[in-house]
Amino acid sequence: MRCAITVARRHRLPQINERNVVPLPSPPHVAVPNRASAAQPAGAPRVREVAFVRRVYRLRVLGLGLGMFCVAPVLWLQGSGWWWLLLACNGLVWPHVARRLAEQSSAPRRAEERNLMVDSALGGMWIAVMQFNLLPSMLLLTMLAVDKIGAGGPRFMVRTLACLVAACVATSALLGFPVALATPMPVMLACLPLLVVYPLAISLANHALASRIVQQNRRLDELGRTDDLTGLANRRHGLAVAEAELIRARETGRPVSLILLDLDHFKAINDVHGHLVGDDVLRGVAQALRRSSRGGSDTPVRYGGDEFILILPDTNLDGAEETAARIRAHIEGLAFERLPQLHCTLSLGAAQVSPRAEDLEGWIQRADLALYAAKSAGRDKFGAASAVRVA
Repeated sequence: MRCAITVARRHRLPQINERNVVPLPSPPHVAVPNRASAAQPAGAPRVREVAFVRRVYRLRVLGLGLGMFCVAPVLWLQGSGWWWLLLACNGLVWPHVARRLAEQSSAPRRAEERNLMVDSALGGMWIAVMQFNLLPSMLLLTMLAVDKIGAGGPRFMVRTLACLVAACVATSALLGFPVALATPMPVMLACLPLLVVYPLAISLANHALASRIVQQNRRLDELGRTDDLTGLANRRHGLAVAEAELIRARETGRPVSLILLDLDHFKAINDVHGHLVGDDVLRGVAQALRRSSRGGSDTPVRYGGDEFILILPDTNLDGAEETAARIRAHIEGLAFERLPQLHCTLSLGAAQVSPRAEDLEGWIQRADLALYAAKSAGRDKFGAASAVRVA
């Protein structure tokens, strides 16, 4: 089975006079499904929630570990006893217990939000135990608030603040409402690691998250401009590039050509050999277009179905014909793993931007008419508007 490209044999087609041509209806274009829009795997939401749990875990280990240094000197000055054991459990044991509880939950994010509320309640308890010692109390309050805004926004921060206040009032009531606001120098020095290191850690975590979001947005933008099967520019992006080149040609007078090409007898390939082989052929054509294009200048586009466009800035019809010859050479060298004996051919039609005012639709239609003439001459031909040449 041959599916042939049009550039090398020298024949003659009747010339097309643009002024006398009756516009022919363009062939229908097949809409290409976007496979990137397929539904996500069922486990994807849970994976994201577990990733959230692990981010919080790292910050919790650091924050509670440094927070111990703020509370410990106050307990030492107060001569507290069993509070030391509870402080060690809070700073060294609770982060790991919280992670395990969240990861084993059927709703990890919701479980982690409960853990964060426990963090705030414990923070309120320690503020009361320290008898509202000013610097460490305000530092714990501020860091806990920043934590919660980063995890769930201002509303979540307000909810956790209510837990903090309730735990603080209850603990202070049990202790007889003691108050000792003065902060001695040893306590100030012990607060410095939390004051310096923890905000930097939160900033780094937020920067990493923002960078991932930027990368994802770039990827989404790329997917919105790329055909999923071939990796070429999709129809929408290709037409936008062609429109921009058309405007540039009007402003500068520089030549711009467009080649419209499609596979000969592609339907027969799909019908006889199946759509997997058909997809291999389309990918092969895309590969040939890339190899035949000038990187950074030409734009190969999957126009729809088995139709492709190649946009050639600073190129007249002679240059377009040379490009078509390169495409043919690459097509002839294609080998398909599923069907090694298959050889494909193309028919091509080219049009240079007219010096007269014309829109994008008119430019593509002239290339389409040249392609139609090439196919009418027996396929495996190259046609150029307005004087259609065949090679």
